[in-house]
Amino acid sequence: MFNYKGVKMLDKVMKGADGAIDVGIKLISLSIILQVIFGSKVAFLTGDVISSILNIVWTLGNAGLAGIIAAGIIWKLLDKDIMSGDK
Repeated sequence: MFNYKGVKMLDKVMKGADGAIDVGIKLISLSIILQVIFGSKVAFLTGDVISSILNIVWTLGNAGLAGIIAAGIIWKLLDKDIMSGDK
């Protein structure tokens, strides 16, 4: 389906997306830690990170079966990225 250049290009895009996801997870983790230590008034965080995450979890919890399915899909996607140590 793809020629060799297409496969290489797709591989570069996938590696870039994986890198962006890794950076995002690390930034969210750092934001949570800073907010736990210093409270919700951290100077360079523009929002309440913990409240935003809790709202997402609350929304998925109230969505019933669709929320469970969505949470499972998100978990599998993130678990695959975290557990793959070939980076």
